[in-house]
Amino acid sequence: MATAKNKGPDFGAALRGGLSQFRDLNPNQPGQWPLLPRLTVWAVVAIAVVVVGWFVELSSQADDLQSARDKEPTLKAEYKTKLAQAINLDALKKQKEEVQTYVTQLEKQLPGKAEMDALLTDINQAGVGRGLVIDQFIPGATETKEYYAELPIAIRVTGRFHDIGAFAADIAALSRIVTLHNLSISPDQKSAGGGLSMEAVARTYRYLDPAEVVEARKAGAKDKK
Repeated sequence: MATAKNKGPDFGAALRGGLSQFRDLNPNQPGQWPLLPRLTVWAVVAIAVVVVGWFVELSSQADDLQSARDKEPTLKAEYKTKLAQAINLDALKKQKEEVQTYVTQLEKQLPGKAEMDALLTDINQAGVGRGLVIDQFIPGATETKEYYAELPIAIRVTGRFHDIGAFAADIAALSRIVTLHNLSISPDQKSAGGGLSMEAVARTYRYLDPAEVVEARKAGAKDKK
C-alpha cells in the first residue's frame, strides 16, 4: 500500500490568505482592519517618516556645508593676516609706540581752550613785527570735530611783498599749528609806494577737553541718525 508523502507549507495559500485581508477595507475605521494591513500601513508610514526626515536633515547639513565653504576664503585671509601679525608682533609693538610718540608730539602743537587767546596774539604780533598794517583780524565761529576744534580767522594785511612773505613764513614757524587758506594778494590802492594787500583765512586748531569730546561724539551720533 502506497504511503502519501508529507506536503510542505502551502505558500500560495498563505499568500492568498494574506492578500484577502486587504479586501474590503474601510478607510474610516483602520482600527478594525486585520493585523496584516495594520502592520503594513504602520511600516509604510514609518519608512516615509524616516525618508522625509533623512532628506530634511541632509538638506540642512548641505546648507551648513555650503555656508562653511563660503566662509573658508575669508577665514583663510584672516588666518594669514593674524599669522603675519603674530610673526611681526615685536615690530608692530615698536611701530605702535612710535606712532603714539608722534601723536603726542602733534597734540603738544595744539593749544587748549585757555591758550587760544595767546595764540591769536602771536598771529597778530607776527604781522606787526614785520611792519604790516593789520586791516582785518576777525576770528570766526569755532568748528568742532570729533577730537579737535578749528578756529578760522579772516585776516587782511597790507605791506611790502617781502614783508608779506616773511609774515607767512612766521605763521608756519609758530610752535602751534596754523595754516593759511584762500590767499589772495592784490595791489593796495591806498598805498602810494606800491604796497600789496593780502587776504587769507588762517585756521588754527585746538584739542578738545574730555567733556567736549563727549559732546562732539553725541553730536556725531545724532548726525548719523
